Amino acid sequence: MNNRTILSRFAAGALAGASLLASTAAFAGEITIWCWDPNFNVAIMKEAGARYTAKHPETTFNVVDFAKADVEQKLQTALSSGTTDALPDIVLIEDYGAQKYLQSFPGAFAALSDKIDYSGFAPYKVQLMTLDGSVYGVPFDSGVTGLYYRKDYLEQAGFKPEDMQDLTWDRYIEIGKAVEEKTGKKMLGLDVNDAGFVRILMQSAGSWYFDKDGNLSIEGNAALKAALETEQKILQANLHKPAAGWTEWVSTFTSGDVATVTTGVWITGTVKAQADQAGKWGVAPIPKLNVESASNASNLGGSSWYVIDSSAEKDEAIDFLNEVYAKDVDFYQKILTERGAVGSLLAARTGPAYGEADAFFGGEKVWQNFSDWLAKVPSVNYGIFTNEVDTAVTVHLPDLAKGANVDEVLKAIQSQAEGQIQ
Repeated sequence: MNNRTILSRFAAGALAGASLLASTAAFAGEITIWCWDPNFNVAIMKEAGARYTAKHPETTFNVVDFAKADVEQKLQTALSSGTTDALPDIVLIEDYGAQKYLQSFPGAFAALSDKIDYSGFAPYKVQLMTLDGSVYGVPFDSGVTGLYYRKDYLEQAGFKPEDMQDLTWDRYIEIGKAVEEKTGKKMLGLDVNDAGFVRILMQSAGSWYFDKDGNLSIEGNAALKAALETEQKILQANLHKPAAGWTEWVSTFTSGDVATVTTGVWITGTVKAQADQAGKWGVAPIPKLNVESASNASNLGGSSWYVIDSSAEKDEAIDFLNEVYAKDVDFYQKILTERGAVGSLLAARTGPAYGEADAFFGGEKVWQNFSDWLAKVPSVNYGIFTNEVDTAVTVHLPDLAKGANVDEVLKAIQSQAEGQIQ
């Protein structure tokens, strides 16, 4: 069943669900929510709660801030033991881990297919929370990717903003060589112990570590091979500034040492925090791979909200998520301007905040661009072992710089991944 078929079926059921919720008697419970990141997820959820409380003053919210690893550990422990009394009503789950929870703990999360109009969300987000024809969870933030580039460095090397549109990665590498020759700047920061770059490239071609049925797909995966080959070309051309860990990677572009950044939209706030670089940055679609089904759109990261099925406040929690996260366009305008959060509700793209010209980016309508790319992100099956396979990929990335044969690297990743997921 393709995404359009799934979404059209859910749209029909959503109307009945909306009527059911509208007729529900007034709620009067406390909704407890687990999430992480006080300046992003926690702050945004508190804003959502305040909006709901303004119309439903009898409802209260308890937004609990944990470290991401603690949320995952507490959720895993409770679901494994079958003791759900200590669980919240709503929990934030990173998209990469959604299928693992859904498949490992059937019945733990509320099915929302007939409660939420999923046709209004970016299809790739709906697909990753779908299991056996039912959708669980409410899509939240997107990790839609872009190519951030220093217009001043590119101009010094003889390139204009239009030269950065609709690139292939081979063309990107050619430009990178010219940039370094003319400016002395590396093209990008790259951590060879992080597979995020590979994941971006792979998903841009509609592929993942697993096929559409959830089976391991490493050897014979044309998109993954092309992604590894692209990273190898960058490493061997020495176009990158090496970075070990998040802090060093961020420093590669905040310091002005590199000409481009390819990552999720959530990095925009960090880029804009460098006031002395205002007017020097532009954003374009990411380059595409030279494989069938290649595109200039992809994703890195993102999370969604899930309701615990055994929650005493389940109906109230669903009503809250439906009213704010599935319908409130103004809410998405506010969290965009205040938190830099690009939600996955497509109707929000018509709001004024998305259409505003951004002075930092030389007057570009950056948010509108990202929202347009959001609708083009290919859907993939993240499976239940993305993190395990990611570890296997990461182990072998340094071999690329040494000239390792990519087919042999794929074979080694396949072997290690099979051992880890048994």
